[in-house]
Amino acid sequence: RIAIYPGSFDPVTLGHLDIIRRASGLFDRLIVAVMHNQNKKPMFSVEERMEMLGADADLPNVEIESFGGLLADYAKQKNACAIVKGLRAVSD
Repeated sequence: RIAIYPGSFDPVTLGHLDIIRRASGLFDRLIVAVMHNQNKKPMFSVEERMEMLGADADLPNVEIESFGGLLADYAKQKNACAIVKGLRAVSD
């Protein structure tokens, strides 16, 4: 079972890393997908965010990738069965 954890991750937080660690135990493969959007001015480059997310490199079933476009298309391309999202507040 493959899951995708998409986000801008700008900046990467301990909460993001916690979700990665927890989700990695629920799926055979977890793809952390860093979005790139030309319309936004990120604090960190896609490459820098991917490097920061690699801090949990001890998780063998976690892959860090980047993507652009529609998440549904990306999930279909990766044969994902689930999308992982964290909640920042009750309003989310």
